[in-house]
Amino acid sequence: MKFKLILAFVEDEVTDEVMKEARSAGATGATVISNARGEGVEPQRTFFGLELESHRNVLLFVVEEHMSKAILEHIATVAGFDKEPGKGIAILVNVEDAVGVAHQVERLKAKIEDDL
Repeated sequence: MKFKLILAFVEDEVTDEVMKEARSAGATGATVISNARGEGVEPQRTFFGLELESHRNVLLFVVEEHMSKAILEHIATVAGFDKEPGKGIAILVNVEDAVGVAHQVERLKAKIEDDL
């Protein structure tokens, strides 16, 4: 079984909703790294001219490759990445090998067979 890694950089206030919706799209879990900092092409500023930093989280999902694109697109929709600049991003990376996922393989095989 092949896996992909989805790294999603999301605003703190949508983290729980992204996690919930990623699970509904087929993700079996994630690691959350809290309090990351991000900056777009143009930093946001307050009306006092000071930079406004929002809290972001990095979500790492190791997902089965056949489900990865659908999960990625679902995350993008829920987090509103394309609604306005600065909402966050998500990327999909090939995973050459993974350990610690054996307990998920049987469940994933059944799900993939049902979907195909």
